[in-house]
Amino acid sequence: MSVPLILTLALHPNDQARFERLRTLHFPASRNLIPAHVTMFHNLPGAEIDAVRAVLAAEAAALAPFPVVAAGLRFLGRGVAYELRAPELTALRGRLARGWQDWLTPQDAQGYRPHVTIQNKATPEAARALRD
Repeated sequence: MSVPLILTLALHPNDQARFERLRTLHFPASRNLIPAHVTMFHNLPGAEIDAVRAVLAAEAAALAPFPVVAAGLRFLGRGVAYELRAPELTALRGRLARGWQDWLTPQDAQGYRPHVTIQNKATPEAARALRD
């Protein structure tokens, strides 16, 4: 059995660093095990890595870097995330999802709302305070 693939969006290094600083400040240290990220897919089949790479290479060759806007905050109940807006990202994610529809888990098949989580696994009170 192969390991599932997680696909994330690469951010500009300055933006990545800013989100990472916020995550380091606000995510409980004992639970902050991975860097700040924008997940596009949570669970693609690892056995299909060559096919995934081929599709991503073709998309990357045809798509120039595009702006991503932090458009607001999303309260997660026990955390806070920045909501992201980028028509190019939404279109790219839609194309990929259509092409990989037979592989998608229910989580990956649902609507896509891009975000960067800067706090999670906190108390609801701490999350509300950060959002406010």
